[in-house]
Amino acid sequence: MRLILLFATLAAAVFGYWKLDLSHTEIKSHVEDLLHRGDFHTLEIRHTPAQIMEANRRDLLKSNRHQFLEPTLKFYPYLILEVKYRHNDDETREGVVLWDLTDGEMVIDTKDWQKTHGFGDCITANAERHEFKILNILARKGGTIDREGLSKTLQVDNEILDVWIDSCRRKKLIVQTGNRYRLHMQNPRLKTYPETKIEERLVTQSHQNAERVSRRFSLSQIQHLTRCAFGQDFTIRRSSDVYLPVHCIAVQNPDGSIHTTHWNAMNGKRLFQAYFAD
Repeated sequence: MRLILLFATLAAAVFGYWKLDLSHTEIKSHVEDLLHRGDFHTLEIRHTPAQIMEANRRDLLKSNRHQFLEPTLKFYPYLILEVKYRHNDDETREGVVLWDLTDGEMVIDTKDWQKTHGFGDCITANAERHEFKILNILARKGGTIDREGLSKTLQVDNEILDVWIDSCRRKKLIVQTGNRYRLHMQNPRLKTYPETKIEERLVTQSHQNAERVSRRFSLSQIQHLTRCAFGQDFTIRRSSDVYLPVHCIAVQNPDGSIHTTHWNAMNGKRLFQAYFAD
C-alpha cells in the first residue's frame, strides 16, 4: 500500500509539473530541481582551488595578516543547446550555445567567459517577437537610434510602430530621450547570432550530492526568448542540462571579516556576476 501511494504521489508531481506555464516559473524551477536530484553532469574541472590561490596570491592576500580559508565548490546551472539558424539569405548555420540559467545570459566565448548582457532583462519582461525587432535594431546600431531611422528600418505603419515602442517602454527595455531611443541597460550586449565560441572541447563529468545553485530561469523561458530574439528560422535541435563548477575562495581580513571571490573551475578565470554574494 505504501509503495502504491509513493507512485501515486510521484505521478501527481510529474503531471502537475507539465501543467505549469510560464507564469509559474519559480515553482516550475523548484519542481525541476526536485526531479533532477542525484547524478548530474558538469563541465570539466581543469583548475583546482590550490592552483587558483597560488596564481592569484598577490591580489587575494593584501598582507601577511590576510589568510585563506577552506575553499568550497558550487555548481551553477546552464543549458547546452544544439541549434540551427539562418545566418543570412544564403547560409544556414548549426552550432552549440551555452546559456546561463541563473542570470539568463548567453556565453559568447568560453575562453574568458564573455557573455551577453540584456537577455536576462528580456526574459523577466517576457519580451515578444515584435519587441525584439526594435531591440535587435538598437543592438545593431550601437544601442541608440532616432524615430526616423527606426521607421525606415522596420517599414511598418506609424500606428503599429507606436504600439511596439510603447510596449518596449512599459517593459523598461528602452528609454526615450527627445526623438531618440536607447536600450535601457548598462553596457548592453544583445548578440544578433546565437553562437558560443568554444576554445576547447567541452567535457562533462558526473557528480552526486554536491551543492547546486537553484536555477532562476527555465528551459521553456529560454526557448521562448531565443525564438523571439533570433527569428522564426531559429530552432533548438536538442538541449541538455549541465552545471558550471565554481570555486568559492574566501579570505579572512585582519578585522575578522571575510571576502569571497568566485572562480570558473573550467578556465581558471574570476567571475564577477552580480548574483554572487560574499
